[in-house]
Amino acid sequence: MDKASVPYCCSSRCWAEWERRQMLPREFTEEQQQFRESYRRFLATEIVPHMEAWREEGLVDRSAFRKAGEQGLLMVWPDEKYGGIGDTDFRFEQIIIEENAYARTSDWYCTLHSRLAAPYFTRFGSQELIDRFFPDFVGGKKILAIAMSEPAAGSDLAGIKTRAVDKGDHWLLNGAKTYISNGINADVVIVAAKTGGPEERHNMTLFVVERGMDGFERGRKLKKMGKMAQDTAELYFNDVRVPKENVLGEVGKGFKHLMHGLAEERLIGSTGYLSTAQLSWDLTRDFVRDRKVFGQPLSDMQNTQFKMAEMRARLDIAQIYVDQCVRSFNAGALSSEDAARAKLTTSELAVDAADLGVQLHGGAGYMDEYPISRQFTDARIATIYAGSSEIMKLIISRQCLSDGYMPFNTRNF
Repeated sequence: MDKASVPYCCSSRCWAEWERRQMLPREFTEEQQQFRESYRRFLATEIVPHMEAWREEGLVDRSAFRKAGEQGLLMVWPDEKYGGIGDTDFRFEQIIIEENAYARTSDWYCTLHSRLAAPYFTRFGSQELIDRFFPDFVGGKKILAIAMSEPAAGSDLAGIKTRAVDKGDHWLLNGAKTYISNGINADVVIVAAKTGGPEERHNMTLFVVERGMDGFERGRKLKKMGKMAQDTAELYFNDVRVPKENVLGEVGKGFKHLMHGLAEERLIGSTGYLSTAQLSWDLTRDFVRDRKVFGQPLSDMQNTQFKMAEMRARLDIAQIYVDQCVRSFNAGALSSEDAARAKLTTSELAVDAADLGVQLHGGAGYMDEYPISRQFTDARIATIYAGSSEIMKLIISRQCLSDGYMPFNTRNF
């Protein structure tokens, strides 16, 4: 069975059989396989038919979040009293990310809402904040974003200029953010702002800013190279009065809180990058098998065989590592270094797999009508956001070149 025939129509049993024949077995429960089947059907009926129109508009319609929420497919992990099923196993989100990649609906940033931003409330928010917001988050009635990046501060988060001043019964927030995903759609934005003196670079606090607050304004919906349907925006905060109860976590500890979620953010990214790379390979496989060159399929050419085999091996090995990272995360043991290794490897793979696909498609690969073209432009951001490849290399090198590094194989002679 060709993988191109799998999306939206295959039973969980067939899916497991397909995976068994393709690579080393992956570990999903029967419930999760059924969830994959349900989620795949949801994408086929509610998301895929609208994606092209949303790309033209530069914005995924808010109804996508609401419809997913109504079917219990937006946020799985929250407690049942909020509308979830109370299962925190990351594999449910892994399925969501993989299926969006295979369906070419990754422009819809549902995981940013459900698994990147929302957990800040349960980790650091008050019970009042959780009770007030979570029913609407889980139901897709309110959309989340997180605002860290600024015009002069990206990877160097300590360099942000946005500032909040304690006014007794509220905080007064001023500043600007840019490149904010879900920026146009967002009803609730987690905003990082400095709250200490000029010398306290890491003294910042996380604030919950809500749609309709005076002084909270949206700037341009930014045009991008790829991810055309995903709304990326500038946000402005001009004397925004933020109630004291809208503080997430401890005052002055926002930098630490943000670092706490980085391993999961990079695992989310890695899952998506690798799934995107897997699709790029599949699209290329179909093309080279069909394309005739000098009277024979392009797949009969040794160069094509070698290039595709090399990429297939890289993808399969990376998949095993990412799946192991998921198991480690579920056990509460995923380190920042392991997450950085996954993010570095998979983001580079996403770019490489798409680049190989464009090359083997020839002139067709440069045409927008061929999916590989968008795979290429969409993949390019992978090595930049959620920590650039250069930052990942710094994190990895600090660990493996430190005095505390443990050699892979220690000997006493």
